[in-house]
Amino acid sequence: PSRFNRKQEGAYQLTCFRAGVSGLTTAYLLSKDPANKLTILAKHMPGDYDIRYASPWAGADYLPFGKEGSNQREWERASWPALREIAEKFPEAGLDFRNCLIYKRKKDPGPAARDKISKSVQPLPWFADFMPNFKVISPDPPTPDIDSIQSFTSICINTAIYLPWLVGQCVKNGVVFKRTSFKHISEATNAHHSGQKTDVIVNCTGLSSKFLDGVRDDNLYPDRGQIVIVRNDPGSIVSVSEPEGGKHEVSYIIPRACGGGTIIGGSHHQHDWNPLPDPNLANRIMKRAIAIRPQLVKEGQGIECLDIVRHGVGLRPMRHGGPRVEKDQVEGVSVVHNYGHGGFGYQASFGCAATAVSLVEEALSKKTRVKL
Repeated sequence: PSRFNRKQEGAYQLTCFRAGVSGLTTAYLLSKDPANKLTILAKHMPGDYDIRYASPWAGADYLPFGKEGSNQREWERASWPALREIAEKFPEAGLDFRNCLIYKRKKDPGPAARDKISKSVQPLPWFADFMPNFKVISPDPPTPDIDSIQSFTSICINTAIYLPWLVGQCVKNGVVFKRTSFKHISEATNAHHSGQKTDVIVNCTGLSSKFLDGVRDDNLYPDRGQIVIVRNDPGSIVSVSEPEGGKHEVSYIIPRACGGGTIIGGSHHQHDWNPLPDPNLANRIMKRAIAIRPQLVKEGQGIECLDIVRHGVGLRPMRHGGPRVEKDQVEGVSVVHNYGHGGFGYQASFGCAATAVSLVEEALSKKTRVKL
């Protein structure tokens, strides 16, 4: 519920930049209040594949790794109930429950590129108290370099279905979409579909905030991730820290719901803008995937039996200091930022969006007090 009486003022005109998972989730929550009249301005829309449009390239799954005391941890914790509810009540949304296995190595090198998985595999991680069916098991058969396996029920997301589902929920709530691009964030002030001036701009432009005039956030940088999408089914979500293959490589396998195939990854190359897949890296990714999850192929088979859909490269919107979720003023216009979520955009989406909604309400409340 709103924190102030909007009936005195009528509708509020809100303009949201970007139609990635952060922008769509924020717009979805805002649109649940009929007093909010939203326009989403997006250069890219679900169905597009562009290296700077990160959301379609994600696995995606729910594997929390926020540090103790961090906003990320709270956002991830807050997002689980919402994602679980969607998976339970809206099968058409492209979310599905799957068993998740995290392999903990006996000797984990733990460089920065594998930091998130390394943190997740600590004994009794912080999410053990709310993730369904959490348990620690021994590898069977025993494996020389695997100490233990954390097993629990998680959620896998078919981004090609989930993003359009979010669009549909927004449209059902009266949100208007415009495919367009601007050079300066203040241009959104006069871009609302009603023709009226925007009360608050919500900036969810991800890595593009590095180049968007009026924002120009130099703390943003890309983390290049390479994946292979295959038709083979691994049965479970699998993540493992990987000492072989160089410090920038990790191993994860994420089946996508609703027949979306399987994402095999991956890599973390920071400050790398290269949009082209590296065939040598792709071969290493596939070989390691079969090594940790032989069920991908029949016994004795190799990567030649992986049924490849396509190779892909996406840029995670990393940010020094963590995501920017805060209020701002740009040329006299109220702005709420919600960007820079790196590789945890989906699993923290509802927590971050709820924070952004609160900030929008604070900004609107201030505007109301000024008018009164």
